[in-house]
Amino acid sequence: MTGNPVLLDVLVVDDEQPALDELSWLLQRDPRIGTVTTTDNAAEALRVLQVGGVGAVFTDIRMPGLSGLELAKVLSRFRTPPPVVFITAHDEHAVDAFELNAVDYVLKPVREDRLAEAVRRVVESTGTPESRDEDDSIPVELGGVTRFISRSEVQYVEAHGDYARLHTAGGSHLIRSPLTTLEEQWRPAGFVRIHRSLLVSLPHIVEVRMDGGRCSVLVGTRELVVSRRHTRELRDLLVRRARPGGTGR
Repeated sequence: MTGNPVLLDVLVVDDEQPALDELSWLLQRDPRIGTVTTTDNAAEALRVLQVGGVGAVFTDIRMPGLSGLELAKVLSRFRTPPPVVFITAHDEHAVDAFELNAVDYVLKPVREDRLAEAVRRVVESTGTPESRDEDDSIPVELGGVTRFISRSEVQYVEAHGDYARLHTAGGSHLIRSPLTTLEEQWRPAGFVRIHRSLLVSLPHIVEVRMDGGRCSVLVGTRELVVSRRHTRELRDLLVRRARPGGTGR
């Protein structure tokens, strides 16, 4: 990127003051965010939005009076609707949210890294480019020879201490990089954590299996178990990719 980046001014809507304060604080820590305006109800949010200057809306869903979904419906009739991110403790509204073209759906309690991903999607949806890791080639050692594989070939990644094992259709390769680093760098390319020691590439998931509350995914010919902690986020990401025009953003 060249020049100074344009900061995004956002509006946060939540009827619970602690949640409102926490979300506002987290957003203010993000270097891509400018002004953070807060309100505890959707009616006041509409008055703020009528004045203009809001680049995106982060809203709770269940609120007294006008709900977050109803607020989004009103915004969809604006000449230039602002991107909407839903922040909620309830996962059952995900499909409704994405039918309203929500940019993201974040579950409470909000993790800072997950919120940063939502901001990235908002920035991307507004057409403002962000710096990317353009190097898609990964050097790997094989029999004393260095060769390069494409990141798009990697189906899943397994943690090995300070190393990570990349699994492709043709085999596996050990690289010196911790899983947490790859998770941060490769998330924009569709890699998501499904377990403490596993990242998977969403485009390589061919099947999701549910059995007695236990979730697993079929990646290539390998079945991988999804931890309970990561099941909801994975399901939301897959719903997002499955909706018409969905890109997994």
